[in-house]
Amino acid sequence: MFTGIVEELGEVVRTTETGGDSALVAIRGPLVTSDARHGDSIAVNGVCLTVVDVDAGVFTADVMGETLRRSALGALRAGDPVNLERAAALGSRLGGHLVQGHVDGVGELISREPAAQWETVRFRLPAALSRYVVEKGSITIDGVSLTVAEVGDDWFAVGLIPTTLKLTTLGAKGVGDPVNLEVDVLAKYVERLLGDRLPGGGR
Repeated sequence: MFTGIVEELGEVVRTTETGGDSALVAIRGPLVTSDARHGDSIAVNGVCLTVVDVDAGVFTADVMGETLRRSALGALRAGDPVNLERAAALGSRLGGHLVQGHVDGVGELISREPAAQWETVRFRLPAALSRYVVEKGSITIDGVSLTVAEVGDDWFAVGLIPTTLKLTTLGAKGVGDPVNLEVDVLAKYVERLLGDRLPGGGR
């Protein structure tokens, strides 16, 4: 479990195809590896990955085919920056919201509108996810916990403060760039619990 508060802007060292629809990724992150051990969880652009090995500030992790298909990790190349967050510790402050690190789909940045102290950024999202996104609700974009400012039929907008623009990958994203999206898991549980009471049987 994570909070969506990025701890460090890491860097992809290399990606290696391992066959069988999978890959091994190596990522430099001195902070998140300072206490990392084999089997620990680290979120990379919002995707929960399991640490295989740690060496001199670089950790490696296996990326399965399901993850490659449902996220934008497959597009990462050596030198790319990535948002990193260690799993939340029991009893720590919840600065963002409850984030599982299970990507629901890939969105696309469609516009940026700079302002004096912040920037409004709009993203297109898959149609299947639109019902889970509400104004003033929470959403995770590339591992960053954000509050939805506006919602359209197939898009939503968030406001990015200077800290987010400077300390995460979202500050450098351009129009057309893909992003990993994780909607608020509470919305999905509510839908499931209501079941047949909802049109379409909650699906």
